[in-house]
Amino acid sequence: MTEDINSLFETLRKYNDAYRSGTPLVSDHTYDRLVEQLRERDPGHPYLRTVEPEEFAARKEVRHPAPMLSIEKAYTKDDLHRFITRVQKAADDIGIKNISFRVTPKLDGIAGRDDGNVFVSRGNGTVGYEITSAFQKGVVPVGGRGLGLGEIVIVKSYFNQHLSDNFEHPRNMVVGIVSSDTVNEFAVKALQAGVVRFVPYVKLPYWEGSGDDLSQSVEQITADIVSQTDYPLDGMVAAVTHEDVINYMGATSHHYRWQIAIKTRGETAVTNVENIVWQVGRTGNVTPVLEVGPVSLSGATIKRVTAHHAGLVREKRIGIGSEIEIIRSGEVIPKLEKVITESAAIIIPSECPVCSSTLFWAKDFLKCGNRSCRAQLEQGVSHWFKTLGNADWFGIKTIQKLVENGYDSLEKVYALKEKDFFTMGFGPVQSKNLEDAINTSKTKLVEDWRFLAAFGIPDLGTGDSRKLLSFYRLEDLSNADAEDIRKIDGFGKITSKSITKGIASIKDTIHNMLSIGFNIETTPLAEEQDAMANPISGKSIVFTGKMQHGSREEMQAGARRLGANVHTSVSGKTDFLVCGENVGTKKIEKAEKSGTTILSEARYLEMMQNTG
Repeated sequence: MTEDINSLFETLRKYNDAYRSGTPLVSDHTYDRLVEQLRERDPGHPYLRTVEPEEFAARKEVRHPAPMLSIEKAYTKDDLHRFITRVQKAADDIGIKNISFRVTPKLDGIAGRDDGNVFVSRGNGTVGYEITSAFQKGVVPVGGRGLGLGEIVIVKSYFNQHLSDNFEHPRNMVVGIVSSDTVNEFAVKALQAGVVRFVPYVKLPYWEGSGDDLSQSVEQITADIVSQTDYPLDGMVAAVTHEDVINYMGATSHHYRWQIAIKTRGETAVTNVENIVWQVGRTGNVTPVLEVGPVSLSGATIKRVTAHHAGLVREKRIGIGSEIEIIRSGEVIPKLEKVITESAAIIIPSECPVCSSTLFWAKDFLKCGNRSCRAQLEQGVSHWFKTLGNADWFGIKTIQKLVENGYDSLEKVYALKEKDFFTMGFGPVQSKNLEDAINTSKTKLVEDWRFLAAFGIPDLGTGDSRKLLSFYRLEDLSNADAEDIRKIDGFGKITSKSITKGIASIKDTIHNMLSIGFNIETTPLAEEQDAMANPISGKSIVFTGKMQHGSREEMQAGARRLGANVHTSVSGKTDFLVCGENVGTKKIEKAEKSGTTILSEARYLEMMQNTG
């Protein structure tokens, strides 16, 4: 028994060291389960009573004025209910009534403390490491310096669009930035784009209410907060808000008793790898998909699992016959949790499975450098229609058939007529539908930033496209040079060069597509937005319910044209909630608690009409 405990402890220490260094060996779910196993076997083990340490070599050690402790975890509603009951009992003990709880997102980054002069990592909770240089490298302090505890994270949408092909987890990138004296090209781009940030906990969106409301509505509360948070998350944190109760409950050597992390323990299953299929993406990445023995997870039969990148197959020795554990924790796509049994034979392709070009390694990823690779062309056309989002019928099977028949560019696809589709083997009804879909995509209103992002230019997603088109018209983009773009807030030197290079490489395609006559909604230029005098310019606004004077999407687009920041859910930062028909009472109540101005659709339109 003692040997088992010591072995489990050593495993946890190894996994924690890897996680803190930015190279996690297992998922958070696996680590948490092992911690609970240790708790069951040896509740008094010292590892459970101390903060999991982190270390940044060659950094000055600094003692925290107050401990930065870990957080106790609640995996089930019963765990959460016991925590709420424990807090309410403590409040009763000191005569406090009507306590409330606050729920905030639990960021998955590097925790630290910024007093305005020195920035210190959490370390072992008592002593941390001085990492103020992170700000000098370009980490953005949200809300300014000196706001206390928080975490360094990278904007999740940016990571997914620009970095997920090169890094397995956002934390890997963040640790590299903080711990290294020099940063790689990917980190430089992210820092220049302003998406690596120190987010103080006081700047996070939050829900506040009674213990009963928290217990009964924790799923909806979590969903609302997740929709407002564009950072990597590891659950939620619930804490009592009354200062006297906080002081009374105190802390253990490991965690504060007045707060808890709300985490979902995903459903797992064990299965065997039967085959590995290698897929080629739009940017040339060749990624492994594991075909596994059918297994049921969360009501679905799982037969395929993404293995993320070739480096994982190589490192974990995944092959036919490997026994693996998979997890499905709220996501539609199941994840590889861990490899139980390694394979004796690891087969990693040296040639592209589609075009037979020689593959090359880029960090942990295999890449096909042939831009004429059929799979890359197919994914490029697919990306166009998915991003444009205004035409049906162009699924991947249809696109594959088009490319197979030589229609491998947007210009060629948009020149197709009903008879052309029929000649390729599509049925008469589908052929008509496809031509109608092309016509619809040209005539249905589409924002210029969405149109630009649909081309799939490197480093130019929807957000940056909207920003760029606040300074340039679509038809003038090919005249912009890197230095001009770099002057725009949020665009760095490397990113600007990448964007201008990407635009130059497809400028003929852009002009050809514009000449077709799309119905494009133009983003107001910055000087036009500055000249606007209206009550929603620069304000946060949410539209909800069924609108009578146009769709909700049209109302949102109109507000954006007037310089408003449009969101889909109410938070403490929401200025206006515009209500159509059939609005839920909870959203209204949340807006009232937040001090948000609530307007009917008619009152909103009247207000905008009165201000021109």
